[in-house]
Amino acid sequence: MTRPYDRTRRAAAAAETTTRIVDAAENLLANAPLGALTLQAVAAGAGVTVQTVMRHMGGRDGCIDAVRARVVARIDGHRLAAAEGDVGAALSGLLRHYEADGRLILHLLAQAPHEPWALDAVEQGRAYHRAWVLRSFGPHLPSPAPERRVDALVAATDLYVWRLLRLDLGRSAADTAAVIETLTLAVLEPR
Repeated sequence: MTRPYDRTRRAAAAAETTTRIVDAAENLLANAPLGALTLQAVAAGAGVTVQTVMRHMGGRDGCIDAVRARVVARIDGHRLAAAEGDVGAALSGLLRHYEADGRLILHLLAQAPHEPWALDAVEQGRAYHRAWVLRSFGPHLPSPAPERRVDALVAATDLYVWRLLRLDLGRSAADTAAVIETLTLAVLEPR
């Protein structure tokens, strides 16, 4: 008697393999120079063969694109959960984003001058951050929003401020949040 073909189990196994491959690629992007993201390194990290990585991802660029899509989805999940104009929820989401992905993004920022795709990701991130500032805090600004105040909000909520407080000075997540909130509210106060 033959066993019936189980597409569900096969699809689940393929999805799990893809997840392991993307996990391995993300780990390399977060912790190693970008040149270390090779098909061989991804395969070794995922516990699969190079051919399996090629079949699932199409190559190195496919691995990078999959990690980028995953990180963007996480960022959106953190940053876009707040209602437009809800300052407290916006800052809470921002800080969850930085805690989850700040180190990865800092790693990419450091390598952007040498890697065109990283530079592209960084430029997209800067545009995203500015648009998020306008969405999150725009209702509290006069219309049209003065460029200088938008710039101040971009700076107050920038990843480098989080890095300075959280990583360089060793402040707690709560203390970091309090400082960023103080900076943000100072800019938002009516003038």
